[in-house]
Amino acid sequence: MKPQILKDLKKDFEKNKKQFRSFINRQENKLDESDLPLVKKAEKYAWTKVNCLDCANCCKTMSPVYTKEDITRISAHLKMTSAEFKKKWLQFDKKDRTWMNTGRPCQFLDLKTNKCTIYKVRPAACAEFPHLTKMPFKDYLYIHKQNIEYCPATFEMIKKLKSLLAKET
Repeated sequence: MKPQILKDLKKDFEKNKKQFRSFINRQENKLDESDLPLVKKAEKYAWTKVNCLDCANCCKTMSPVYTKEDITRISAHLKMTSAEFKKKWLQFDKKDRTWMNTGRPCQFLDLKTNKCTIYKVRPAACAEFPHLTKMPFKDYLYIHKQNIEYCPATFEMIKKLKSLLAKET
């Protein structure tokens, strides 16, 4: 795998953290449907720069939230009861009232290949990550503000969107 992608992200993030988070904060009240073509262009650009299998940082540093449906689906796939699955792999976050992994990296990440060993039945939060195509886009900017630190694709998308919007003004 390419560890350089994470080194580059860390360096770029530290250098641009305040600027990018400030940009995201400003966009929360500015972006509207007319900006959707720019958002889509920035997202498409991000995927030309990043391959998730070169990174898997989300699986290494974050935990998805497991829905009841996720737990039922994954435990059946693993031939376990939901209770056995929760006891073995999850912890309940009392504050947020959600089920999450007990540790990092994710127990289902193959560290040699950066592939998910339960990919076909993975949690919905994993399937949707990094949420770049969630609409309306401005409603998910708070997620991107968090994810730019962990996800090179999110970082690249926000960087590109910032440059595209700067050209518009």
